[in-house]
This record gives sequence, structure tokens and C-alpha cells, in this order.
Amino acid sequence: MTPDLARIPRWTLALVAGLAAALAHPPFGVLPGLLGYALLLWLVDTADAGKPLRSAFWRGWLAGVAYFGLGTWWVAEAFMVDAVHQGWMAPFAVALMAGGIALFWGLACLLYRWAAVAGVARFLVFAGIFAACEWLRGHVLTGFPWNLPGETWKAGSAMSQTAALVGAYGLTWVTLAIAASAAVWRDGRAGRIAVGVAAATLVGLTGWGALRLARPAPDTPNALRLRIVQADIKQSAKYDPAEFRRIVDRYVALTSRPYPGGRAADLVVWPEGAIPDAIDNYLAPDTWTRAAIEGALKPGQTLLVGAYRVEGTQADYRFYNSLVAVRRTGEGLEPAGVYDKFRLVPFGEFLPLDGLMEILGVKTLVHVGDGFTPGPPPRPLRPAGLPAFQPLICYEGLYPGYTRAGAKASGIRPDFIVNVSNDAWFGVTSGPLQHLNLSSYRAIEEGVPIVRATPTGVSTIIDARGVSDPRALRLGETGVIDAALPSERFNTPYRRLGDLPFLVMVLISGLLAPLKRVARHLNSLHNRNYGQSEAKSAFHRSGPHDDHNRN
Repeated sequence: MTPDLARIPRWTLALVAGLAAALAHPPFGVLPGLLGYALLLWLVDTADAGKPLRSAFWRGWLAGVAYFGLGTWWVAEAFMVDAVHQGWMAPFAVALMAGGIALFWGLACLLYRWAAVAGVARFLVFAGIFAACEWLRGHVLTGFPWNLPGETWKAGSAMSQTAALVGAYGLTWVTLAIAASAAVWRDGRAGRIAVGVAAATLVGLTGWGALRLARPAPDTPNALRLRIVQADIKQSAKYDPAEFRRIVDRYVALTSRPYPGGRAADLVVWPEGAIPDAIDNYLAPDTWTRAAIEGALKPGQTLLVGAYRVEGTQADYRFYNSLVAVRRTGEGLEPAGVYDKFRLVPFGEFLPLDGLMEILGVKTLVHVGDGFTPGPPPRPLRPAGLPAFQPLICYEGLYPGYTRAGAKASGIRPDFIVNVSNDAWFGVTSGPLQHLNLSSYRAIEEGVPIVRATPTGVSTIIDARGVSDPRALRLGETGVIDAALPSERFNTPYRRLGDLPFLVMVLISGLLAPLKRVARHLNSLHNRNYGQSEAKSAFHRSGPHDDHNRN
């Protein structure tokens, strides 16, 4: 570090490190910001000598606050849907979220400093400890794996293809190791070699990814025909009873449009929350909603619609955030399958510490009584006449390995993924764009395409390499996407091995820490013994002369 940089307050540099790393993520895409991890490593290495662990923790935490503050500021938009009653909570929600998640970064820096690793290989130890704490962030208290460092690369780019090999957590280790290596540049020749190896790894993985992307996709004329419907329904409209009919009519009108080529779509997809009420009431016989939906579909078509379901009695109602499949036959609509969301959003779909949250007023964010009940663990759906697919409702698209777990439990590998989301909560912000990028990584990991539907954007089809269809419906657009399901599939190493490669990476990093400690200990013993030997030699060399002088 230059003398000028060394004089800047460390807390300021910690914030800069976090902001730089956050700016590297889409939609910003300032990739040099990845050097923020190198800056953070330097800050932890130079933590205050008097209280190094506490200093390391606070520097990591401050970097995390900046990183997640920029990465999740759009959460405030959800409180603006009912700004009169909830708008005051927006800044507190953003601050609490960023500060809470940043604890994992503080922990990572504390553990790294505790390991007291010296030498060039310390950047690999840093990458392993940091990546392990990011894995914890994705699992503790249901997890929140938003903006993993490995998902910094735009999905569908050359470097993002590495997720097919090692998943998003493995790519997190790789990304951190490459970025943090810059911190050892000044460690002499060994440091420059380490940076060179990291740069060569980046070039090699990027080159492999570019070759993977360059391979032409096969053309299958009999592929599944899709229609994705985006009606651009703002979240505030869904709580106005007077708007309900307009919302349904809008979806129905878009669904009824003629399909190109004169043939009907095999599968029509509406987003999460398309029916802003209990769907059980609106698919019942002799209802205008059932008649309208039935009239919009042609025999043989299947509709996937996001809504919530109610089960139980009045004394014990249970609400489910669901994706409901109905099929149009010659006789009318028939149920074709239901998927109930398994991974619920804390403080959005269910409330930890429910009583306390009600006192604080946070409970008003959940607009269906006491929140949702989680459905069973993930399993693919296979409606009649369609290939099997794995539903991912909103938040579930963040989780690496979710689709793999469903395939393993059921013995059925899904042919594609359907990701429905209600990103209308977050308006025209960076949130929906980030969500698209993160969800697209599930296509790369699993080697299957994704059909994605949202009410306000971004709706799209994502191929098995994470590349979004150019016909995607952007934020605030109304329309449909009519296209064939991409036919390319990959039996990716990640689908076969899951997070095993990531575990190996973390273990290698973990072994380097004690090995470095042992090496320092042996070196210390060697220096001590060498010093004693030198002293004895000096004594023997000087002894006879001294005796002669004394005589």
C-alpha cells in the first residue's frame, strides 16, 4: 500500500472495500471492484496489533455493511407499497438487514486473523474461510444467499460457466482466491508468482467458458411451445379489491392472443401472485374467473398460475404460496398439479419471533394473516402431457443445489425449471435485475433451461448456459414471450457431485493454515538451534586463544 493510502482511516477503507465488491455485481458490472477483496485482506492482515481479533471483525463487518447496503437497498421499496403506514420502517429495515448479514463477513475476517497465517498462501486461507462463511450465510436460519461473491460474474458470461463445474459456492472460492491474490503482490518473487497463477487461472476458466458458449445449440423442431405472460401489475394494485377484475382480465387477454404459426402453446406461465387472492375460491365451478381462464385456454394447454392456497378449518387455517397447474380439456379445466413453496422468506412470508414482530408493527407486512406454511421439500412436477420440471418460487431461485435435491429425493431429473417470482415488490430498482442474474445460475449449475415469469419484469427464458433470451420482457413492460423451450441439456459435474468440489477447496484452504503454523514453528526451532550451534562454535573457536592469552 502507498503511504497516502496507509494514512486513510481503516474504517473508511473497509467501507470502500465492501462498496467496490458490491459494484462488481450486475447490474453495475464494475469488475475491477473485485479488488475490494484484496483490500479487505490487507486490512485484516494489518489489524491493530493490540486487539487484532476485534479489529479484524469490525473491519470485515464494516465491509459487509457497505456490500449488503448497496446490494439490498431495494428492500426499502417493499415498504413503499404502503408508504403511509410502513414507509417509516424502510431505512431501519435496510440497516438491520445489511448489519445482520454483515456479521458473516465479520466472522470470516475474525477467523482468518485468528488463524494467524503468514506467507504468500494466506490469500488461499482467506478465500477458504470467507467462502465457508458465505456457505453458512446461505444456510443459517433458512439462509439468505443473495449476491454470493461467485455470482459476481454476469450469468451467461464466460466466467460464469465455471458454476457448471463447481457450483456458485465453488465459484465463490475461486473468485475470492483470484481477487484476493492481489494482496500478496508485494511479497517478493513468491507473491508475484501467486498473482501470475491466479491471473492464469482466470484466463483459463474464461477461455473454457468462452468455448462452451461458442458451441452452437441443437435445434429441435418438436420442442415444448411456451407462452410467458407479463401483465405489469404493480404490487399496490393487488390490495385494492376494485382492481381484482382488471388484473384477471389483463392476464386472460394476454393469454388469449393468437400464437405465432397458428398453433397453441403447450404451456402458459403466469407469475407468482398473479391471482392476488386464495385461488381455491376462483377456480371453483360456476365462478366468472374459472370461466374466463377456461375461455383463454385451448384444449390440451396447461396453465401454471401463482397464487396462494388455503387449507384447514377456520380454527386452524394454513396458507401456502403455491404454483398451481390446470389443464384445459374438452370437458373444461382440470387440476394438473400443485407445488407449495418450501423455502419461505423470513420477515416477508413468515415471522420469526411472531409476537415481538406484531408489537413492533412488522407483522403488517404479511398480508395473509399469520404468514405462510412451508410446503414439502422440493420435488419436480409432471403434469399430464408435459415433461417433468422443478418449480422455484421467487426466493427459492437463490439456492444452489435446490433442484438437485428435488431430483435426488424423487429419482426424477427435471427437464427444465420454472421460476415464478413477484418482483413487483421491489419496483424499478436493481433488485429484480440482481434476482434475474442469481436465478440464472441455477440453469448453469443444473444444465437445464429456466422459464421465468414475473408480474413487472424481468420475464424471460434462460438456456442451460445461463444466457437470457433477447426477447425478455424488461421492467415495466407488458406482453408475452412466445418461444420453444431450449433443447440443450448438460449433465454437469455440479449436478453429479453437488458441493463436494467446494468442500475439497475449503479443506485445502483449512489445511494450509495449520501447515503454515507448523512451518513457522519448525523455522523458529531451526533458527533457535542454529543460533545455539553458532554460539557453541564461537566458544570453541575462541576458547584456546583465550587460554593462551590468560597464560
